[in-house]
Amino acid sequence: MSRESKTYRLLLFLFLGHGAASHRASESRLQQVGELLILGNLSCQPTLVCLRLKLPRVDGRPAAMENHLEQRLYQPQKLLEDLRGTDALQFHTAMRCLLEDKKECLELDDVIIDLREIRKQALQSPGVNRSLFLITLERCFQVLNPLECVEILGRVLRGSSGHFLQPDITEKLPRDLREDAFKNLSAVFRELYDQTSAQSQRALYSWMTGILQTSSNVTDDSVSWVSAESLWILGRYMVHLPLEEITNISPIEVGLFISYDNATKQLDTVYDITPALAQAFLERIRASSFDTRNTSTVHRLGLLVCFYDDLELLDAAVAQVLLHQMIKCSHLRGFQAEVQKLKADLLEILESLSPEAVHGAISTLNQVSGWAKSQVILLSAKYLAHEKVLSFHNASQMGVLLAGVSTQALHAMDRRDLSQVLRSTIALHMSDLSPAQQHGVLSKVMEAGGTDSSIADIQGAFFKEVSLFDLRREPGFNASVLKEKELRRSQALFLLELLSKTTGRPEELLSAGQLIKGVMCSHVDAMSADSFLAHFQYFEKNFALLSPYQINCLAWKYWEVSRSSMPPFLLAALPARYLASVPASQCVPFLISLGKRQLDSLVLDSHKRNSVLRKVRQCLNDSVADEYTVDILGNLLCHLPAAVIHHGMSPRAWATALYSLRDCPDLSPQQKAAVKLRLLEQHGHPQNWTAETTRDLGSFLVLFSGDELSSVATKFPHILQQTASKMAGILLPQEFLWAVFESVRNSSQESSHSSGCHGVVAPSSEHIVRLAEANTCWAPEGLLCLEEATFCRTVELLGAVRGFSLAQLRTLKEKAVQVWDTPSYWREHQIVSLGRIALALNESELEQLDLSSIDTVASLSQQTEWTPTQAKSILQGFLEDSGYSIQDLKSFHLVGLGATLCAMNVTEISLIKISEFRVVVARIGTLLCSTHVLAEFKRKAEIVFGEPTKWSSSVLQELGTIAAGLTKEELQMLDKELMPHFQPSAITCLPDEIFKELSVEQIASLGPENALSMLQLHSLQRALDGAKTRSWLDAPLSASPTRTPSSPSPPAGVSWGLGLGCPLLVLIPKLLW
Repeated sequence: MSRESKTYRLLLFLFLGHGAASHRASESRLQQVGELLILGNLSCQPTLVCLRLKLPRVDGRPAAMENHLEQRLYQPQKLLEDLRGTDALQFHTAMRCLLEDKKECLELDDVIIDLREIRKQALQSPGVNRSLFLITLERCFQVLNPLECVEILGRVLRGSSGHFLQPDITEKLPRDLREDAFKNLSAVFRELYDQTSAQSQRALYSWMTGILQTSSNVTDDSVSWVSAESLWILGRYMVHLPLEEITNISPIEVGLFISYDNATKQLDTVYDITPALAQAFLERIRASSFDTRNTSTVHRLGLLVCFYDDLELLDAAVAQVLLHQMIKCSHLRGFQAEVQKLKADLLEILESLSPEAVHGAISTLNQVSGWAKSQVILLSAKYLAHEKVLSFHNASQMGVLLAGVSTQALHAMDRRDLSQVLRSTIALHMSDLSPAQQHGVLSKVMEAGGTDSSIADIQGAFFKEVSLFDLRREPGFNASVLKEKELRRSQALFLLELLSKTTGRPEELLSAGQLIKGVMCSHVDAMSADSFLAHFQYFEKNFALLSPYQINCLAWKYWEVSRSSMPPFLLAALPARYLASVPASQCVPFLISLGKRQLDSLVLDSHKRNSVLRKVRQCLNDSVADEYTVDILGNLLCHLPAAVIHHGMSPRAWATALYSLRDCPDLSPQQKAAVKLRLLEQHGHPQNWTAETTRDLGSFLVLFSGDELSSVATKFPHILQQTASKMAGILLPQEFLWAVFESVRNSSQESSHSSGCHGVVAPSSEHIVRLAEANTCWAPEGLLCLEEATFCRTVELLGAVRGFSLAQLRTLKEKAVQVWDTPSYWREHQIVSLGRIALALNESELEQLDLSSIDTVASLSQQTEWTPTQAKSILQGFLEDSGYSIQDLKSFHLVGLGATLCAMNVTEISLIKISEFRVVVARIGTLLCSTHVLAEFKRKAEIVFGEPTKWSSSVLQELGTIAAGLTKEELQMLDKELMPHFQPSAITCLPDEIFKELSVEQIASLGPENALSMLQLHSLQRALDGAKTRSWLDAPLSASPTRTPSSPSPPAGVSWGLGLGCPLLVLIPKLLW
């Protein structure tokens, strides 16, 4: 290939997409463009270059240098070879065209060049980004202005999420950069700090400090080279400074740094600073001209305030400012025990927060995050102690403390005040309220006769609580008011249908926020081919909002109207045999497309998923050759078989893949074993690991045994504890929890002993905060020996531990009795703070509780492990203590009662007012009650929505599990088009004898979500496989996409007994609905 032709092709790759013209047919015109580029007569200023030539099209697309461009896009190593092979002039031209960003087009005869869209596509390609990154490091600084090279690196790295920054990359970074280029490149590294591995952070820190030390010209070892400017340049990397270096920094330089306008911005981001380093910095600041007891200085300290250690004789005003600044401390990586202790000490300085103190400090308290629920209740009560009725003015001052206001108080507000709340900034805190509180507000706002508010005023996630009944009464809606609101699927189904009647074109509503959740297959089928292709971008942009049923419909539509341009990932939603249509030449685009999605959400059935993965392995030839292949695979890395992880991944690929594999949520035991073997091969035994290695392994630490982790627990206890805290809410292996437990006990000097507990080690407050889920390792006798103050301070944390056994919960209940007296004396905030500990209360003890407040009952109903008799005790306790009869229950009472409603009998359910029931149908439809209870709720639903034959898709979706109360006759009469709109929970709750009355057509129409738990039915297996829900017989690949419906008899041997019921619903994966 000639030098000129090679240059033309290189430039055209960088700035051409699939819309390029045939190379052979347009050689002269492309050569003319190339010559202009080389000679500098054609500006490369636009950001993208699209080339459109008036040439014949092949299969609906230009034939345009197809092979050459795809080779470079899908085999970017060849792009790297091309760029390496250019001379200085060619390279300079190519990189400047990539860099410059002016909107300019050139029309040359029938050639139009517009750089914008194509460069965007190229920089979104994972492999192209990597090639550009490597070539920039290799050649750019020798050819282009360093500032331009830094800008290119910044753009490419931001597109890579920092994964290109491996530890060895510093060997390729120049060490003689001009000052302005060095500062700019350091800013890029600071920006990508969180996406950079610990080992790479250490390497980049060494590169930065090497340049800074050289430029400082300090030769005296007793004088620190660290200046105010070097602290500013290091930014987040200052946490890697040795403690000894910090203590030697000149107070003058520290004072100068703190005086910088953006110093606080830098200190606000040191999330991984340790207490020792923070206190060393505070000491140097005190040694400068800044007084850390001055409020203006406190405002400049950033996250250093989280470790403030000068509380003696501290002024209350400074304590209030410190407390306000501690809002930031929730971002720290660990060390929350220290933060909690400091917060408690500051609250004591504020006179234990008397009502007067709360009033005086409300502007601070209303912003502080991390309050326990019981604390919020107490603080709100103190703030409102002198108020008879909650007003708009008072509510607007409360901020995060609004969640502590009782449901009854919210409902008692003046309706006009509540309407003002919904239209003000305080409405942002509505999503923090419990469902009962939210319905207390809604109930008042939706009262008949008011004209000063409407449903349109309800914002964000709060809108999801609006009932379908109220939506149907709203006089007017337009799509624009829905863009910022979150919708339940039933709301979206109704609103899309309603608004479609006005526009006549549902596709025009696809850009209106979450309305896209309401798109049905009938809407997709009705779209013309051109309209579907033009509007598909909205589906792709909001892919996470779509259900598997909707994705299946989209896949079939695309296959029918334009299979040649179909996004490859949609093939996974079709029956498995359609994957055969992917030729080997299209493997890379198929893998890239599929790797950008979450396969578990796209393909629900494990058998179908295995078919997809067989195609993936076939494309890979069971090996991952290099980092480019890792880039291509994306999320598919999480599904690689154990054999490929252990034997089929090259060392270069493994170094890149490790950090992506660490984020995989559900690796199989075999995959985890393979990962562990690779880690031991790479890093050796844990006793030889460095702090950076340990931090980088993160969640993979759970793969190792207690013996293997013992050295980690000894050497790096804080890293082990931080790793455990990041996995809060996940059930962790017991050996890992024991390692965390030992690391906390061994690294803490504090201990706690209650009287009469000689020889028993009891947890301290610090222990409990640091241990989190590892508190399960305390013996019951240790928990019983908790000091009273420690129990009161940490009861909410203990109540949140998921792994406590019943024996441990009973012990903690006994401790509550020791501290608070018998349950009859317990106050609301104490009951709320118990969490799972309340499960240990027997029926007699539950009857003693004061359950007059629906908020107390709502906190208890959040627990899902009550026995039927316990649930009945809670229900009866509320009715007796509140003085309400069932006929008196308001909508917010029903929501607050939650799962205890399942303890009602049929007669009691019949007494619930329809006017209250109809606005909480969706909430009740989430309950997993017995069949006879659901049947009674279904009878009430008929009064609201009419008989089942008149139900729409939105109604069926709204009803949730209530739909499982249908009789077999009612179920048989349902239109098969409604079947996909059964919620999976409702299908699971249908009794076997009812479910077997469904017709084959109805079963086949259930859709992939509902098919998941019913695999023994052949027609449901077909739905899981991706067969069209409107017709479960589809044509072969070679035939027309149009299929003829058929209704064959069920295959012989099908068992209609499902053997599943509501209690097993917890085994079903969480689905989007």
